[in-house]
Amino acid sequence: IFRTNEIQAAFILSSFVTFFLGLLILLTFRLIWRSIKKWQNIKGTGILLELLLTKSIGDRHLKSLHFQGAFRNRIEMLLSAQTFVGQVLVILVFVLSIGSLIIYFINSSDPVGSCSSYEDKTIPIDLTFNMFFSFYFGLRFVAADDKIKFWVEMNSIVDIFTIPPTFISYYLKSNWLGLRFLRALRLLELPQILQILQAIRTSNAVKFSKLLSIVLSTWFTAAGFIHLVENSGDPWLKGRNSQNISYFESIYLVMATTSTVGFGDVVAKTSLGRTFIMFFTLGSLILFANYVPEMVELFANKRKYTSSYEVVKGKKFIVVCGNITVDSVTAFLRNFLRHKSGQINIEIVFLGEVPPSLELETIFKCNMAFTTFISGSALKWDDLRRVAVESAEACLIIANPLCSDSQAEDTSNIMRVLSIKNYYPNTRVIIQILQSHNKVFLPKIPSWNWNTGDNIICFAELKLGFIAQGCLVPGLCTFLTSLFVEQNKKVSPKQPWQKYFINGLKNKILTQRLSDDFAGMSFPEVSRLCFVKLGLMLIAIEHKSIFHGYCGLVLNPPAQVRLRRNTLGFFIAESTKEVIRASFYCATCHSGIFTPELIGKCSCKAKIHRHFPGNCTLYLVKFFKKCLDGLTIRHLGFVTPVPQMFSANSPFSLLRTFLYETEQDSDQLDSSGMFHWCKAIPLDSVILKRMDKSKHEFRNHVVACVFGDATSTLMGLRNFVMPLRASNYTRPELKDIVFIGSLDYLKREWLFLQNFPRIYILPGSALFPEDLRAANIEECCMCAVLSSSSKASSNPALVDTETIMATLNIGSLRISCSAQTPEESQYSRFSEKTKCRRIPILTELKNPSNIHYIEQLSGLDETVSGTNLHLSTSFSTGAVFSGNFLDSLLATVSAKSAIRGHRDQGNLWPLVV
Repeated sequence: IFRTNEIQAAFILSSFVTFFLGLLILLTFRLIWRSIKKWQNIKGTGILLELLLTKSIGDRHLKSLHFQGAFRNRIEMLLSAQTFVGQVLVILVFVLSIGSLIIYFINSSDPVGSCSSYEDKTIPIDLTFNMFFSFYFGLRFVAADDKIKFWVEMNSIVDIFTIPPTFISYYLKSNWLGLRFLRALRLLELPQILQILQAIRTSNAVKFSKLLSIVLSTWFTAAGFIHLVENSGDPWLKGRNSQNISYFESIYLVMATTSTVGFGDVVAKTSLGRTFIMFFTLGSLILFANYVPEMVELFANKRKYTSSYEVVKGKKFIVVCGNITVDSVTAFLRNFLRHKSGQINIEIVFLGEVPPSLELETIFKCNMAFTTFISGSALKWDDLRRVAVESAEACLIIANPLCSDSQAEDTSNIMRVLSIKNYYPNTRVIIQILQSHNKVFLPKIPSWNWNTGDNIICFAELKLGFIAQGCLVPGLCTFLTSLFVEQNKKVSPKQPWQKYFINGLKNKILTQRLSDDFAGMSFPEVSRLCFVKLGLMLIAIEHKSIFHGYCGLVLNPPAQVRLRRNTLGFFIAESTKEVIRASFYCATCHSGIFTPELIGKCSCKAKIHRHFPGNCTLYLVKFFKKCLDGLTIRHLGFVTPVPQMFSANSPFSLLRTFLYETEQDSDQLDSSGMFHWCKAIPLDSVILKRMDKSKHEFRNHVVACVFGDATSTLMGLRNFVMPLRASNYTRPELKDIVFIGSLDYLKREWLFLQNFPRIYILPGSALFPEDLRAANIEECCMCAVLSSSSKASSNPALVDTETIMATLNIGSLRISCSAQTPEESQYSRFSEKTKCRRIPILTELKNPSNIHYIEQLSGLDETVSGTNLHLSTSFSTGAVFSGNFLDSLLATVSAKSAIRGHRDQGNLWPLVV
């Protein structure tokens, strides 16, 4: 026993002496080196002087430095596994480490004490392995920049506590397990080895192998320590409390402790073993609670979301990729599944680049009858093949409107389109673009085809167009938005106006085939009849050209247009139950009925109704996009793609030529004839100075407050200006536009604004009243506060900080009522207490929930409870606009266009976006 204790002490001391002696030498050398450097700085540069005076010594010193640097670089390249030899070396070290661990497992089958009493045949093999480890340790030591840091890192400690005992065992012709179990920590390098061998390629596989290596190395190392102390006993009791326990039983004990179960059949008896179990239990809580469930999730998700979508003959489906998040998926499904039960015959396949979160996974499970999630990227053909994009009705690419870099977001989505078109050119693609100037890249894709249904959706254009029209017609934004928003929340109005407003929110745009009894009548006649007798508001029809058979949407056509049989009408109504009266109307049976509810299907003659009432969001957005961009003539709104609209023999051109009297205007227009145009104006000539207010007496103008700097993403102010410079306004009717904002930002926007007349720039900020007064804001017809294009904040409540502060600043300004003109008084707001009017303002909010910050500016005492934007008084009075509802339209428009298939070729709304 005495000899056994001496041998064990020799094994233990060999490791500890090596570690502490080496650490002491390194610390001493570092202190001496720092002292030499300090002495050289004080006494002068003696070595440098010697190198300058003695050329031979300098040459030898430079050669030595060059050799050392080259040798060190070679070793670093070797250890980094960037070369073939380096990769072989790293793999060989790992394999030999596992071999040494296996030898430890073999030797652990015998009791610890008996292993020190005879010569083991595995000693020479293990010695050979450790000689190679010593060589590798030396290479790492030479390549290390910080020797002390290298000495105390994990792999170095493993080598120091496993290599010296091997040489001691060969010298003493005896073997002892000792701390050789630390070689199990080399398993942490398993992910690197698998990557070198290209056994794993995906990020999930790398993460799974990393977690697995952590768990296995922890178990094997902890089991080795338990096996050592339990077989050896406590040193102060000279082994009297030891027990014979195998390594397998130690593994069993460690795994039971990790799982926090602890059956009690195998327990630690030594004080060291029990103390270790106490601390290991705390660590096991972290290990088992975090790593093991994550491994199971990765393994389950790998099989769950990497399968291929099975195409069912006769069942349509669309593929949705891009920004697949909880918010985007929720908005998409909310609008896509708005149909009645049993009317949905199309499935949505979501292609996400990351596994879904728990919340997103719950959404998919709740809609599992209509949705399927597959993990992959639209940039990889293998993933496109798995979702069967060649069989899909359409592929929809959703953008992230709150991303920090809009340019990068658009670029990545354009690359997705290119990948899809390269894989299968005939796939219909509907893409959402954040910045309008990026649209030009998509038509340049060889397989891009407008006629087959490829579409570009740019809500930034539509949003700024809404705001621009709201500047000309206060409240128009509220009216247009209410036609899209579906309000399901029940509220109790406090004032009569609130009751009417909430009832108005129930209205939406619906389509219905008109009765054949309307054939031959003019639109004004039919519209009046529908309003008086049917209680319906007819706003547009689908008209077919008498020249080329082209069918398009016409808003409020003049009396020259006569309705034909089976004409499709567009109504503003609350439900489909109301608009169906237009198809039941009979001039014979219903001539004496003036109660709309009594009009129903008559029996005087058989009527064939080919089209049931439906939501016409697709047609509505088509028209509004043209209207907001100024693409409608004053007398006629005819929605066609731009290439067809302005062709010499297009139906639009022929109708305009033969049916209507074109208004002659000597003002200069652009090449399309749709916008007022002028020669490029130098930036310096439109910049206003705060001190020169007397030179620019603006009146009845539009003030636009812009936030941004030299690095901000461009919001595209051209889309705001275009509706205000539409050719359906005469030159005297145009309103001056004054932009208030950073000159560095507006310089970048001016490149796209320089050809529009009567635009001015006032460097400053809407946060300063002096800048607002310099723009003569008290005489403006509308002040628009545009949201910033800066990086998104982590807190949603802070994304509108500048906008809200500017709104509060402008709202605090009071102008005497005597200063207003009769034209201004039509839209001004008054405060009865102060006899002053407020400046008319239209604020854009990115986050609709922030409405409560500016609700106090509504000027009304009673408000509808809650913070819902569309139930606020600010929204009802046209003072606030939020483009978030446009994101929900993406689902509606895209889904409807996908369902319609190729029956509506060349007639989809985003063709000119």
